[in-house]
Amino acid sequence: MATLNLKQIPDRLYRKLQARATKQHRTVSQEVIHILSVVTENDAPLSILDLQGLGKEAWTKRDAAKHVNKERHEWD
Repeated sequence: MATLNLKQIPDRLYRKLQARATKQHRTVSQEVIHILSVVTENDAPLSILDLQGLGKEAWTKRDAAKHVNKERHEWD
């Protein structure tokens, strides 16, 4: 197994890691390995389809076609 040495960890971050490790009944090293595993192994590919429907509430009382035509008119 590889060894990773971290230097200059801010005290506040280290205290948070210690508290989290204690809560999970792990050592600080085990907790860091767990966090790194979660972050790197759950890297699901992003899809443009995940954006579908975002922001639709902004258009509930607006006519999209009128808005686009107004924007286009301002370009000229």
